Amino acid sequence: MRERGQDLLLALFITVMQVQGTVTRVAGEPEAVVRPLADPGDLGYLLLVVSGAALAVRRKWPFAVFLTTASCSLIYYGLDFPDGPGWLALFVSIYTLTALGDGRRTLVIAGAGIAVLSVGWLIAAADIEPRAALGWVFFRIGASIMSAALGESVRSRRVIAADALERAELAERTREQEARARVDEERLRIAREVHDTVAHAIAVINVQSGVTAHVLDRRPEQAREALRVIEQTSSRALREMRAVLGVLNDSGDDRVPYPGLGEIGELATKARQAGLDVDFRPAESPEPVPGAVGSAVYRILQESITNVIRHAGPTRVTVAVDYDAGAVRVRVTDEGPGAAGPPEPGRDRGEPGRGITGMRERCRLLGGELDAGPLPGGGFAVNARLPLAAVAT
Repeated sequence: MRERGQDLLLALFITVMQVQGTVTRVAGEPEAVVRPLADPGDLGYLLLVVSGAALAVRRKWPFAVFLTTASCSLIYYGLDFPDGPGWLALFVSIYTLTALGDGRRTLVIAGAGIAVLSVGWLIAAADIEPRAALGWVFFRIGASIMSAALGESVRSRRVIAADALERAELAERTREQEARARVDEERLRIAREVHDTVAHAIAVINVQSGVTAHVLDRRPEQAREALRVIEQTSSRALREMRAVLGVLNDSGDDRVPYPGLGEIGELATKARQAGLDVDFRPAESPEPVPGAVGSAVYRILQESITNVIRHAGPTRVTVAVDYDAGAVRVRVTDEGPGAAGPPEPGRDRGEPGRGITGMRERCRLLGGELDAGPLPGGGFAVNARLPLAAVAT
């Protein structure tokens, strides 16, 4: 509706400009020199009004409007009516045809129309006097070509913008799908790790239960110790099971135990071998750490150190593992690019990627939180907090 109103106002404006402009231009010239617009039967006025009014439907029927304005122009100048701004509607219709067209086909139509108009205008101006007035014919030809070129330029830019928007939307959908796939993959991997730990706990409980049944009457002290092991193991297994949602789907039989807190010292050793200056500050846990939490700490440290090696090169890295109020805190900081030169080109380290997404998902599934980003003075920091009594989220 808004475009309809704009076209109506444009048609009214062009019509008034064509009629009033032509009348004003020939007002001072004798009738013997130019043909009056009212001769015969106000035909000159009618041609100017029809060509201008046709623009009211230029968006709906651009080809019909172009034919109308082109026909009015050929008739107008073919009958030797006075020159003036009677070509405004024609230029607008040519622009509309190419701007709203489909490219090559509308350009061919516009080119053929301009060629026919050019021939008609030149024939009509064959005996024009003074000869200097012939310049207006070439002006009309040149302005028609420019109108077509401007319309095609606008159409091309609109097509390019639409293609760019479509590609951006497709890329966004692809990124969302990839992110969901990474989250699903990480959930399954974490579930498998916890499954290994829980399966081990159940196996221990099964053995200890058998021992208890066997020695309950003859060796009560050994039975009591077995029951204590069962209580601790089952309590730890229950906490870890609460940290996992979904259905486990593991058909492989070649699984091996995942590393935990006991192996984090090896990470520092491997990092030093890779050229990092590692300041490793582990702390002793005041209470048993669930296997899922220990494995998550190991993976977070592993991914953080790997990112330092990949993006910063040889540099100083501080690794701290602390415990407070029933939670374990992990912090890995580096000082930025080292002697090896600038970071590897590619994704910025502050941009969430596969590694950071996986670490954050691990923390979230265990009821914790993770923050990763560049430091104000240079370098990068990863901070994570994981509750020892894991809570499913």
